[in-house]
Amino acid sequence: MTTQGARPKEQNEAETDSGPAEGQAAGGAAEGAAEGTAETALDPREAEILSLTVERDELKDRLLRALAEAENARKRAERDRRDAENFGATRLARDLLTVHDSLVRALESVDDRQRAEMGAFIEGIELTHRELLNAFARNRIEAVRPQPGDRFDPNLHQAMFEVPAPGAEPGTIVQVINEGFTIAGRLLRAAQVGVAAAAPAASDEPAEAGQAEDTPPA
Repeated sequence: MTTQGARPKEQNEAETDSGPAEGQAAGGAAEGAAEGTAETALDPREAEILSLTVERDELKDRLLRALAEAENARKRAERDRRDAENFGATRLARDLLTVHDSLVRALESVDDRQRAEMGAFIEGIELTHRELLNAFARNRIEAVRPQPGDRFDPNLHQAMFEVPAPGAEPGTIVQVINEGFTIAGRLLRAAQVGVAAAAPAASDEPAEAGQAEDTPPA
């Protein structure tokens, strides 16, 4: 009876002794998990440094973009200023070309008798024409003067008509009606010219008709 009664006491003592050990093991596991979480979490200073670095990179990128846009705007403004300087007088210059053409035709129509009778008046026309050409030169307006026999260039010439021209190569200039002009290297008006047409292809019909006439009747 006494021996059997002691067994439960020893068992209880063993169970009591195992309780603290199991608690210590559980506590150690919890402490390890807490230490791992602490190691995984960033230090507040490191987090602040990382945030400032990202913000710095974003500001740097915005600054570079702003500088690029400012440079592009400067180039556009410079190009617009240069175009305005070179081509701002394009409309006026194009209108003055008709004045130039009229002066040239007037001078070309003067004969020796008219020059003798109206010398001072004609000299005034010549002076006006020279002043107009000087104004053209100051504004970088240059004449395009093709000559008969030159190859027709669609970039500089405007064909007003085509005409058969014996001895002239097809596609060459045979007559200059009005000279052209450029402004700062850009075409202002194409030179108006007449162009030699290609010779018509020879027809075999007359020869065939002649052969038919020479053939005696059967």
